Amino acid sequence: MTATQLEELLGMVGPRLQKQDVIRQSISPAERLALTLRYLASGDSMISMSYQYLVGVTTAGNIIHETCKAIWDVLCPLVLSGRLEEGDWVDIANDFNERWNFVHCIGAIDGKHVTIQCPKNAGSAFYNYKHSHSIVLMAICDANYIIRFVDIGAYGRRSDGGVFKESAMGKAFEEGRMNIPQPAVLGEGGPILPYCLVGDEAFPLKPYLLRPYPGRGLTPEQEMYNYRLSRARRIIENVFGILASQWRVYRKPIIASPDNAKLMVQATVCLHNWLRRQDIDENAYVPPGLIDVDDPRTVQMASDQGLGVSSWKMDAHSETSQTVDRT
Repeated sequence: MTATQLEELLGMVGPRLQKQDVIRQSISPAERLALTLRYLASGDSMISMSYQYLVGVTTAGNIIHETCKAIWDVLCPLVLSGRLEEGDWVDIANDFNERWNFVHCIGAIDGKHVTIQCPKNAGSAFYNYKHSHSIVLMAICDANYIIRFVDIGAYGRRSDGGVFKESAMGKAFEEGRMNIPQPAVLGEGGPILPYCLVGDEAFPLKPYLLRPYPGRGLTPEQEMYNYRLSRARRIIENVFGILASQWRVYRKPIIASPDNAKLMVQATVCLHNWLRRQDIDENAYVPPGLIDVDDPRTVQMASDQGLGVSSWKMDAHSETSQTVDRT
C-alpha cells in the first residue's frame, strides 16, 4: 500500500474512527488505522501491537475490531458486487476466455478455512477435518483476482458444497436471481452453452456450476476438459494465496472470537479488492511471481512443471488457511 493509498483510505474510514476527547486525548484515527493495518499485514500478536503502539492489550484489540468493522462498512459497497447485470457477467466471461482459455466462465468458486482459537462452548461446530477450529471463507472471483461475491463465517465443520448451498449467494444462484445471461452460441455454428461458475469436486454439478469429471479412465477429451477447468479454477486458489501472503494474519490461528475473526476476514477481503482494482496494470499489490503463470508453449500450467511457481505456494508450509473439507 502506497502512502497515497493510505491517505485515501484514512480519508474514507477516518470519520468513523474519530473519538471524543474526555479526560485525556483520544487515539487518533490515523493511529487506529495504522495499528490495524500493521496487525492484519504482519500477523503479530495483540501483545506485540500493544508494545509497538503504547496502548493496552484490550485497547489494541478493541481498536482492531472497530477499525475492521469501519473498513467493511465503508469499502464493501464500493468493492464487492451487490448485484451484477448480464453485461457484467459477459465481461467476466470474456476475460476468462481471453486469459485462461475457458469459455462462458463467469467466476471461479472455492472455500478456505481460516483458523481461529477454540471458541468457548462451541462443541464441535468449528472443528474441521484438519483437527483445528476455523470459520469458512467462501468466495467467487473473476479472471483478474478480484472477489465478486463472498460468504464469511460458516462453521468449520461444514463442507464447501454445504456452505455454498446455504449461503445467500448460493440461494440466489439456485433461485435464478443472479441475472446470469441465457445460454449462447459458442462461435459461429457452434453449440449453445450456458454461462457457469467453475468449482472442484466438492461442489455439485448444476446448470450454473461446472465441476471436473470424476474418477479414472477418462477419455482424452474429458482429461482436456478437466485440465482447462482446473486452470480456470486455480484463479480462486491464487486469490486465497494472495490474501495469505499479503495479510499474514491468516498464517496462524486468529486469537479472537468467531465474530471478531469474521470482521478481520471481511476487512482483508475489502482491502484486497480495493488494492487490486487499483493495481491491475501496475502489479504493486500483486507483484510478478506471487501468482501462477501459464506457459503458452505447453498444455500445462507453468507451475505444474516447476516453472513460474507462485511464491505463496513456496510459503504454503507456514500458512494456516486450509482447503475446505472435500467430503
